Parts: sequence; C-alpha cells; structure tokens
Amino acid sequence: MTSKLETVTQNIQTSAIESGRKGDDITLVAVSKTKPVEDIIPLLDQGHRIFGENKVQEAAGKWPDLRSNYNGVKLHLIGPLQSNKVRQAIHVFDVIETLDRPKLARALSRISQEENISCPCYIQINIGHEDQKAGIAPEQADAFITLCRVSLSLPVIGLMCIPPSGQDPAPYFRQLKEIAERNGLGKLSMGMSSDYQTAVRSGATSVRVGTALFGARF
Repeated sequence: MTSKLETVTQNIQTSAIESGRKGDDITLVAVSKTKPVEDIIPLLDQGHRIFGENKVQEAAGKWPDLRSNYNGVKLHLIGPLQSNKVRQAIHVFDVIETLDRPKLARALSRISQEENISCPCYIQINIGHEDQKAGIAPEQADAFITLCRVSLSLPVIGLMCIPPSGQDPAPYFRQLKEIAERNGLGKLSMGMSSDYQTAVRSGATSVRVGTALFGARF
C-alpha cells in the first residue's frame, strides 16, 4: 500500500519533471502543527526529516524528544512570530518562514546577535493584499528585503506566500517568483495540500503540506 508520504513525494517529482526540474530540488515541509507525536513518528520512521510548526510553545514541547531519537530533523516556523518569542524561536527552529514586519526584523537581528545564532529566514509576502493575512505588501517587498538584508544583516534566503483561497494560485506564485528573482533570492516557499503541484510547476523550491500527509484537522 502506498503511503501518503510516497504519494505526495511522487506528485512533487512528477510536477517537477513537467516543469523541467528535478524532484530533488524541491523540499517537502511536512506540516505537523496540532498533530500529536504519535502521528508524526510514522513519517520519521519513513525517513522524512523536515517539518513545519506554527507555534513556538507547541514545537518546544513536542520536538526535543523526537530530535533526540531521530537525527537530522529540521524545523520550520510557518506561523506568525511574536517579537517577544524571538529568543525562544531561534533556539527551537532551524528556519523561520514568517518574517513579516520591521519590528520583528529588528528583534530578530538584535537577538540573533546576542545569542550568536544565525537562523535562515523567509520573508512572508501578503501576495493577495488580504487584510486577514500577515505579510509585507508586494509593492513594499523590495524595500523590506533591503532593510532585512543590508541594514539588519539578516540571513534572508527566500520568500513565502499563501495565495487567496478560491482563486487560481498560479498568478500569485508567478508574482512571488518575480519578486524573488529581482532581489536575487533563490528560495520560494509556496504551495500547500490543495495547490502544491501548481506551486512546484510555478517554481517553488519548498512546499508546506499538512492535510495530504496527516489527514484533515479537526
């Protein structure tokens, strides 16, 4: 019986080939937020090592033991980060994907220097100009990227977005890629369970997949 992980991985491979790329060029971030340890272990046992969590406290509670039992685990923060949680976050997570405002950028820069930790970051772009979503507006992206990289010396490696639901995501993915390219950023975190194949065909270098791996959240 084919596992959900194998199915998602094969879909990524197929979509990559369709767009003239290699499947190995795309990172699968398994979104384990809200999921108990017993749901995560089967993926770890199958060899998967990259996971996404959206809350600092939740990740801090459930991942230390898993890390001690499984070598090579990498955790991505894919949810909003409060400035007062930065110090803890850079010790818990290997990558922060939700750098979304100047106040947070300044806190990350200062605390990273104090802790002597360099945590790679993605800047979150509010690609659909949606009031309910976090992120820098596309037209402000260039200036914010410069602030983070030049003024604050943050290790920004790419961009992340969540396109508006119910719309064709491809144009939004293409726009994110354009912003990244003109700023010399090589990483694109885009695509979730409903649209990760479209994201791969649009240039994603990582996709954040939860429901297709773990089932629906309740």
